[in-house]
Amino acid sequence: MVDPNIEALFRPKSIAVIGASEKPGKIGHAIMKNLVEYGYEGKIYPVNIKGVEIEINGRKFKSYRSILDVPDDVDMAVIVVPAKFVPQVVEECGQKGVKVLPIISSGFGELGPEGKKVEQQLVETARKYGMRILGPNIFGVVYTPEKLNATFGPTDVLPGPLALISQSGALGIALMGWTILEKVGLSAVVSVGNKSDIDDADLLEFFKEDENTKAILIYMEGVKDGRRFMETAREVSKIKPIVVIKAGRSERGAKAAASHTGSLAGSDKIYDAAFKQAGVIRAYTIGEAFDYARTLSNLPEPEGENLVIITNGGGIGVMATDAAEESGLHLYDNLDELKVFSKHMPPFGSYKNPVDLTGMAGAESYEGAIKDALAHPEMHSIAVLYCQTAVLDPRNLADIVIREYNASGRKKPIVVAIVGGIEAKEAIDRLNEEGIPAYPEPDRAIKALAALYRWSRWKAKQKKE
Repeated sequence: MVDPNIEALFRPKSIAVIGASEKPGKIGHAIMKNLVEYGYEGKIYPVNIKGVEIEINGRKFKSYRSILDVPDDVDMAVIVVPAKFVPQVVEECGQKGVKVLPIISSGFGELGPEGKKVEQQLVETARKYGMRILGPNIFGVVYTPEKLNATFGPTDVLPGPLALISQSGALGIALMGWTILEKVGLSAVVSVGNKSDIDDADLLEFFKEDENTKAILIYMEGVKDGRRFMETAREVSKIKPIVVIKAGRSERGAKAAASHTGSLAGSDKIYDAAFKQAGVIRAYTIGEAFDYARTLSNLPEPEGENLVIITNGGGIGVMATDAAEESGLHLYDNLDELKVFSKHMPPFGSYKNPVDLTGMAGAESYEGAIKDALAHPEMHSIAVLYCQTAVLDPRNLADIVIREYNASGRKKPIVVAIVGGIEAKEAIDRLNEEGIPAYPEPDRAIKALAALYRWSRWKAKQKKE
């Protein structure tokens, strides 16, 4: 059962911005601007102690001197005032009956014991009134199905099936920008900051039930209640995959994490073992995390172990084969069945897996090979590789993959790697926009497919136990 106050974090009917500003460049202005520009359809109430009028894109908002002056109910109040005023504002929000408070303001637990004490008082006040707090020390929250962008990050977040939770504010904002550039669609972005109240486990419980979220990616420096996180993650992993980038692996990194968000990083080996038990897929870099998230949020689970690699270049075929073996993937090796590909290649091609259509492969060869692989009941997953040549424009290959995959009903996992120039990048973007994971290197495509297999095997094992 999802906490209704956390539901209000993602689906608020009305939002107050406390510390809203009429001045561009101020965070209180940026949050108002993002709410308006991203298309939030609920009511927006700016709260500014001076009672100034705030104009966003020609739309004028009357501001209120206090949340208590707002004439209607308020579900969510985004707090952007200096730290010394936050306790009073939280008290007033409680009196108003607000459900959830994302506190952008910093200057609390991350400063040490004194700040932690004030932070704890905020939580106690919130509990007294039955409210929940997100943060403090955050950049806000995005929920694309509701056109909600209550952050001071980028405005043009692409809607999609991946939820992103970040403990780091600056990194979280940068990752939002990165997802736009790399065509990664997001259902949500949540900055958790100091995790004084709402933490990763609370959010996992929401995303478990959320029909708009297919996978969850977390940037984590530490958890306060490790047992609860792991128990929740284990239950969620049985339904939806979780990818975690866990920072603070080294001793010095752990100390840096502690001073950054007041986090207890803990022993990395303990985290590693616990993640494996809970079915959490661990990534060690940002690139790796998003590579995995592409397959885990977009593709169906494989119905068997047999992978077929289709390529036009021996070199990238060999690289993909190495990556498959290192990642524990099984290349389908029934030559009688693989012979079906021989009609799509010249006599000097090879239908042994990896299937080498040769450098002469054009649109017809790829189209036929992809269609046959998608239709074959013993070929459970497919990797399509392409080295850019003058024979076939990579964008045309992207169109072929999209058309054939959609026509097949998207029942098997498929990944694509295209190595080349500007046209190759355009083709990769086109595929990713269509929810078909595509990469500029073959080993990245294979390792991302392997992450899907890892999660699927863990799930199958849980069912047996």
